[in-house]
Amino acid sequence: MSLPLLPGLGFNRNVLSFDAYLEDEMPDKFQETYRIRYYKIYFYLEDDTIQVNEPRLKNSGLTQGTVIRRHRISLPPPDDDKYYTVYHFNISIDLVLYGRTFKIYDCDLFTKNFLKNIGVKLNPPRKRPEDPYLKLRKEKWDVVQPFRPYESFDTLGQFLEYDRKVLRFFCLWDDTDSLFGERRELVLHFFLADDTVEIKEVMPHNAGRDASSLFLQRSRLPKYGPPGIFQPGQRTDKIVLNLYGGMTENRVTGYLMDKYKLEKVQQEYYKDTDLTLGATINVWGRKVILCDCDEFTKLYYKTRYGIDKFASIPCKPPPPPKVERKFPPYNGFGSEEDSLRTCIGLIPTPHQRNFKMFMEKDSYGNISNTLRFFARLFTHKCTDAERMFIISYFLSDNTMAVFEPIARNSGYTGGMFLKRIRVKRPGQEVFKSELSEYIQAEELYVGAKVNVNGYLFLLLNADEYTLKYMEDNVDKYPRSNIKLALEKLKAEEYKSREIKQAFAALDCNCTMKVKFSVFRDLLMTITVGRLTDQEVITIARQYPAPDDNRCSEKLFLIAKAHEKFKKNHFEHFDRILANCVYEDRERTNSLPTKDIRRLCKTGRLPLTDDFLEALLSKFEDSKKQINYKTFFCAMNFRINPMPELQAESVEREICEDEWIGMPSPVPVRCINYLALIKDIYGLDDE
Repeated sequence: MSLPLLPGLGFNRNVLSFDAYLEDEMPDKFQETYRIRYYKIYFYLEDDTIQVNEPRLKNSGLTQGTVIRRHRISLPPPDDDKYYTVYHFNISIDLVLYGRTFKIYDCDLFTKNFLKNIGVKLNPPRKRPEDPYLKLRKEKWDVVQPFRPYESFDTLGQFLEYDRKVLRFFCLWDDTDSLFGERRELVLHFFLADDTVEIKEVMPHNAGRDASSLFLQRSRLPKYGPPGIFQPGQRTDKIVLNLYGGMTENRVTGYLMDKYKLEKVQQEYYKDTDLTLGATINVWGRKVILCDCDEFTKLYYKTRYGIDKFASIPCKPPPPPKVERKFPPYNGFGSEEDSLRTCIGLIPTPHQRNFKMFMEKDSYGNISNTLRFFARLFTHKCTDAERMFIISYFLSDNTMAVFEPIARNSGYTGGMFLKRIRVKRPGQEVFKSELSEYIQAEELYVGAKVNVNGYLFLLLNADEYTLKYMEDNVDKYPRSNIKLALEKLKAEEYKSREIKQAFAALDCNCTMKVKFSVFRDLLMTITVGRLTDQEVITIARQYPAPDDNRCSEKLFLIAKAHEKFKKNHFEHFDRILANCVYEDRERTNSLPTKDIRRLCKTGRLPLTDDFLEALLSKFEDSKKQINYKTFFCAMNFRINPMPELQAESVEREICEDEWIGMPSPVPVRCINYLALIKDIYGLDDE
């Protein structure tokens, strides 16, 4: 066995290294035999200096280290006037240094090559002799039995390096082959500090099992350990051979350790090298598959073992086949939803309505969230063809109600035609398992035909709120989208000359406007049914004529208000006017519309919200403000009376432009066709 080299020596190309030994010619009187000591001789080529070192041996009992410090050494007498050179060195020679004979038996590879290159013929190496003293000492140590032998288990270094470092694996125990078995997801913790294993079970919700803290308590996990109970001393690091000593007080009780461990069971335990993704480990008879691991575990195996690929295995079981649940058909009792609830649970529960939609679309203030359409029956019976109806669609719960206005000498009583319910779409079976489909708000528009429980209605017009709501929600009501409607007119560009001539022929007085009924008939004739009534109304509302006879409507509303004041004996206009003067801090004789509305409600003005809103809009300026003196002066029928004949004439003037079948005022009286043609086709010299 070669002795270790000193650090930094023997590997420099300017230093030659030789292995030598020295024999003691006269043994010490305390020694039973002579000793052999081993040395390292270094020759420095740069200055022909020599250094001798003795490697340190543990428990040698000798002072070791540097024996001869580096310097030039003279030759033995009679050549003591000369110094050692590189040519005095070779293998298997004796080197005398200060009276001691060092026997060189070998050298390193660099020294051999260097000596060959300078022309030195190398001798064959000697056999290194064994130190008889160390050999004798080892033989005595082997036969000596300690009274209390102690076996050291060096676990402190592993603990200090890997404390609080835990490998985590996600595992699966598939026990479906056994009776009432199932797949269980586990989490395995491998503690690097002492190679112990701990397993926890991932307990899903409503699993039906008692939740346990640990699936396997932290301990070393044997690979092939037989199940059962072991005898004392079979699974331990130290085995007691026997006990001796009596029960007397003067005798000392002791024990001996079994050196050969005859009764110990040899077992192999799982280590970090045995845990890989996809491997199956034996957890006391349970086959557990390692499916995945965390990022720290991947970094540990990549840093220590160079493993880069980690193929994960899905722990989740494949989804079970979806069984289609079939319900019995509707039995005719109650609603379809209530009948379905009796099939879902043992104890029937009421059907839960869409409360969120109800809260968002319920009526509050001036926002009714109710779409109202004027319609008539689409039938071949002459007696029913002129019957007019009001269809209300409630957005809060998708229900419909149909009301027939009372007409004198019509032969029909009028009133509620259909109470508020959800209306099914036609063509559906009554007794079926699936829920029926109902008419949605997107299916209603002006010009549509709606089948309400066997009655076919043609929607003729809608109120102002409905038209405004559709224009604000063009994603649901594309027929109220002005861009799409104008694109359909642009598609008729080859008829632009014909359209311009038709509008010019209708406008005899060159007022650049036409009435709504004429405008509708012209667009319907030119587009040949490509435009619906809803789209025509949308275009008309976008291009109204500036002189739309708003004064007549204003006088009509004032006359109606005077009738309500006289009927309710309301004359407290001065009190409301005084409140307005108090609110007008800047003395501008004007207040915002919302403040006037609030003061009218506070003063108990006998007008409905819709009527009051329409009346205030006629007095409102561009800044959303109203001159309260002018407004209440017009409302005071004592100061500013309006004859009843004037109100009737105004009402007749408003309604005389209604096209056939329209029970309500038209959305726009006149349309500025010149602005419409300019936006679509542009203007030419004609």
